[in-house]
Amino acid sequence: MAATPPVCEFGWKAADFTLPATDGRSYGLSDIAGGNGTLIVFICNHCPYVTSVVDRLVATLSDIQALGVGIAAISANDANAYPADSFPNMTVFADRHGFTFPYLYDEPQDTARAYGAACTPDFFGFNAALELQYRGRLDAFGRAAAPADAKRELFDAMKQIAETGQGPRDQVPSMGCSIKWKAA
Repeated sequence: MAATPPVCEFGWKAADFTLPATDGRSYGLSDIAGGNGTLIVFICNHCPYVTSVVDRLVATLSDIQALGVGIAAISANDANAYPADSFPNMTVFADRHGFTFPYLYDEPQDTARAYGAACTPDFFGFNAALELQYRGRLDAFGRAAAPADAKRELFDAMKQIAETGQGPRDQVPSMGCSIKWKAA
């Protein structure tokens, strides 16, 4: 089911977490935070929105890391209901796509709830003070292939945040599959 997150709540402070990663370590927010900002991306392995853009996403995230922005991807989907999103499959997914950032597993879903994650992909771009400045999309092309000269909304926003501490005031929310929450 497709979902769209709410608009950016400028200034909202990043919630702390400590989660296991596919590289065998655990990471907290302070481990991820970059000198010029931090980007937390909620993704999963099976979502067609994610799988159709994963190579474009990884390339964009690599370019954002070069700006001094720390990045982590988090999967919070219920792996019992969606076995493709299991922790072992996350490791395969990260290796296959050459992730240069930690891919974290939020098995209890507490971090996704703290952030108000709504879909995959869902982007939370923070400035150096860990204040939310971007809750937009990767780009205007969604699941479709993007032309080489496509406007890179996520990259441009994170570049602006890295340089000024402020995100763009006009943002278009991401769209993707809803987070697969565990039954209550």
